[in-house]
Amino acid sequence: MHAETSADIDATPADVWKVLTDVERMPTWTESVSKAECLNASELAVGTKVRLKQPRLGAMVWKVTELEPGASFTWTTSRGGVTTTAGHQLRANEPGNTTIVLSIDQRGPMASIASLFTSKLIAKYLAMEAEGLKRWCESQ
Repeated sequence: MHAETSADIDATPADVWKVLTDVERMPTWTESVSKAECLNASELAVGTKVRLKQPRLGAMVWKVTELEPGASFTWTTSRGGVTTTAGHQLRANEPGNTTIVLSIDQRGPMASIASLFTSKLIAKYLAMEAEGLKRWCESQ
């Protein structure tokens, strides 16, 4: 299963990156995350583990697997035969404008079954995250 959404944000990539990577504050700008806690680092880096609690999905530990400072990061989590990879990518547009691209990919022996139950919720949460980030960054 693959899901993706994007939003144009009237803020610089540096400003959006600062908000996006302060993951413990995610619940302040998106309702798709009710709690976020960095488990082994004070800032995002490859290897950082973050416990996210999401409504209707429960708590999961995500591990950062790729990070390009100021531009993108990817993290993964696995549960019940499904590995979920979430991408967060910034694209600089005209001065002072950024596009955020958020994606989710699910793989594994139980991915097709899990997607029957979660694909609509995942798409909703991606949209909530993009729109919440946009609102927060544009109001600062």
